[in-house]
Order: sequence, then C-alpha cells, then structure tokens
Amino acid sequence: MKLILSDKPLYIDLQDSDKIKYMDLSSMKIANCVGCFGCWTKTPGCCVIRDDATKVYPLIAKSDSVLYISRLKYGGYDTIMKTMLERAIPIQQAFIRIYKGETHHVQRAVKPKNAIIIPYGDISDEEKEIFKLLVARNSKNMNFDNYRIIFATEKNLYSIVNTVLKKWSE
Repeated sequence: MKLILSDKPLYIDLQDSDKIKYMDLSSMKIANCVGCFGCWTKTPGCCVIRDDATKVYPLIAKSDSVLYISRLKYGGYDTIMKTMLERAIPIQQAFIRIYKGETHHVQRAVKPKNAIIIPYGDISDEEKEIFKLLVARNSKNMNFDNYRIIFATEKNLYSIVNTVLKKWSE
C-alpha cells in the first residue's frame, strides 16, 4: 500500500485509490502526545488517546511507500506533521536494538518503506541542511529502506506531488 500524509488539503486525482490512501492531517483531530508511554505499557501498539491519529499510524506501519508533505518550519516539519509523527510511536516497541551501530527502537510489524518527503515553503539553504540531517536521523527509526527529499515552493508543490503520483501509478 502507498500512503500520502499531507499537512494541507491536496486536490489530487487518485486513480489507484484502492492502492493509495490519502490522509489530510489538517482536517483531522490529532492531539499532542502526552508522553505517558501507555502505547507501550497499558495498551501495547495502541495509543491511549482516542482521536484521529489511531486511524493514521496503522496505515504508516502497513505502507511500503509513503509521501510526506509538510511546510518546513525552522528546519523541521510543521506542527501538524510533527504531531502526527510523534503520535505514531505505537508502531514501535519500548525495546531497544542496535541498528547500524546505534540504538533504535524495535519496530512493531512495520513494513520497510520507500519514503518521499516534500517540504515546502520559502526555505533557506540553512533550513534545507538542517532538514536533511533530521530526515537522515528519523529514517532509521521510521524504517525507511530509502528516502528522497524534494524541496518545493507553494507554487510548484502540486506539480511535484502529481509527478510522484504519476510514477507511483506506472
């Protein structure tokens, strides 16, 4: 399955809608993680907060390809995407493993992913470099087999998204 996570509404034509899931995070009620670790101790694999995030993180775990679309703020994901990524912690276990010489969480039945991250906005060179480092670090905990970052402006965002979707449908 392929998954699109966006921090804004996208007006896209999903021809393979049974193979591609689109989640507009801006239209969902997703609370901040409270750091209670209930998803590891009380209800393993399930967040104790019952909101729309519980519909999203299982899709992240099942997906083999994910397209992340987020405004870039101060070299990181904007609030909506960051909140969702933090709430996806139930797809990991509390246990630690050595992965490529570093400690990382054990995944909970998470498919390895091909990820495309499209940060958009008025992005400085410094923000781009910070974001590249962030994604490189996150990729190890998010089970990315590989990833690609495509920086976009508001003006060319839809063109880039449509190019990715066209390649996904080939």
